[in-house]
Amino acid sequence: MTTGLGSSLAYLLSRAERSVNRGLAAVLTAEDVTVEQWRILRALADDRGHSMGDLAEAVLMPHPTLTKAIDRLIDRSLVYRGHDPADRRKVAVFLAGRGAELLDRVEGGVAGHHRVIEDAYGTERTERLMLELERLVHALDAPASGRPSAERLVVGPALRS
Repeated sequence: MTTGLGSSLAYLLSRAERSVNRGLAAVLTAEDVTVEQWRILRALADDRGHSMGDLAEAVLMPHPTLTKAIDRLIDRSLVYRGHDPADRRKVAVFLAGRGAELLDRVEGGVAGHHRVIEDAYGTERTERLMLELERLVHALDAPASGRPSAERLVVGPALRS
């Protein structure tokens, strides 16, 4: 049985995240993009436009940090603010053409990074880990009352990285 920090699920998840993100950051450095900026661009790639609140939740960033990141991406003409198509009174953030081009350029490197993880950990184990992490997130985010068991949760495909 592991003791100390190694016995903490939260610590091990944080440590795994750092290892994965370190490799991903190395791939993105050539395009002067951070992991957080890449997540923003990937979230906006659906071309629907997103409110800052929805985007903050999707990319796991606090609002003030997201606002600064969006401002930097706007300065580079990678994203832009516009009217929300569903409610023109609201502002949404959209992926600009240059942002889509940048995503296309880094996609091969990001896929290569994912293959490195699969080579080190195994393709089946990596896919199973992604599924289990999705299940864990859904189980922890489910309302306390009537919480479904993790085994019964069905999740969609996770973003690969």
